Amino acid sequence: MNARCALAFFWLACFCHGTLSCPALCKCYSRRAEVVCNEVPLTEYPSEGLPKNTTMLTIQFTNITNISEQHLRATPLLKGLHLYNNHLQHLSSKLLRGVPHLNTLDLTGNKLTDLPADVFSHAPLHTLVLKNNLIENADAEWLPDNSSITWLDLSGNRLRKFRNALFLKLPHLENLDLSDNSLEGISANALDPLTKLERLNLQDNKLHTLDASLLQSTRNLTYLFLSRNKLSAIPPHLFQQLSQLRVLSLDDNQLSHIPPSLLDPLNSLDDEGLDLSANPWLCDGKMKYLWRWLQKNKTKLFLPEYIVCAGPQSLSGRSVMSLTESELNLQS
Repeated sequence: MNARCALAFFWLACFCHGTLSCPALCKCYSRRAEVVCNEVPLTEYPSEGLPKNTTMLTIQFTNITNISEQHLRATPLLKGLHLYNNHLQHLSSKLLRGVPHLNTLDLTGNKLTDLPADVFSHAPLHTLVLKNNLIENADAEWLPDNSSITWLDLSGNRLRKFRNALFLKLPHLENLDLSDNSLEGISANALDPLTKLERLNLQDNKLHTLDASLLQSTRNLTYLFLSRNKLSAIPPHLFQQLSQLRVLSLDDNQLSHIPPSLLDPLNSLDDEGLDLSANPWLCDGKMKYLWRWLQKNKTKLFLPEYIVCAGPQSLSGRSVMSLTESELNLQS
């Protein structure tokens, strides 16, 4: 057999074994072992024709409504599965049994509501993204004990409360995003199991209060987002353990005062790392601590010109930074 015939035989053999095949309407990148099906009129999962050596699969902006364990068995080496903006409504409890290497699962922008027990228990997931679905309850039964997940995104759902049992199964979690839900409160010890947590996003919820001990075990926290809630008061020692915090957003709440010493533990804040804007600050004698802290830490402030007095009337609209001691009656 000459070299040309040998080469032709090799390519034919590869095609017959599926390594060079590719589903209709999708693009396959053999060097990266990646398949992308993007903005195409797919109505069924394209398992037929998927190269068995695929490690990364993206299916986005299609009309697919269903995905099963059998579908995923077509790609047993899969490590990353991205199913953005399709029409998935249900998942099987055994969905991931055929992908024992899967570490990233992104289901952003589907129509998922109630998920079955053990749905994420059959693969060593590190990243789980359920953003922008219709989920009302985050259930501990989704996960195995001692889950390997380090990144969990449940933002943009319909969560009103959180069950502490879920966090007990997430001892390795580093990033938790619960933003853009309808959370009205988080119980005092809910975050205690999350000792490795570095990033917590609670913005765009309906939080009125935070328990004083909520962050006592999250000493590795470096980013904390509390913007656009309904917070009217902050417990005096809430940030006491957060010596590594670099970014803190408290903008767009209902804060008129903060307690003395609240910000003192935050020695690691980045320049422009603190956002206190768009709150109804009451610029009276109780502003003493915050005003003096702001004067000493000007570089730490993001948009300081929007830290503005809502009252009294004589100071309404003034930047807190621009006030003098006499205007605040702080001479003593």
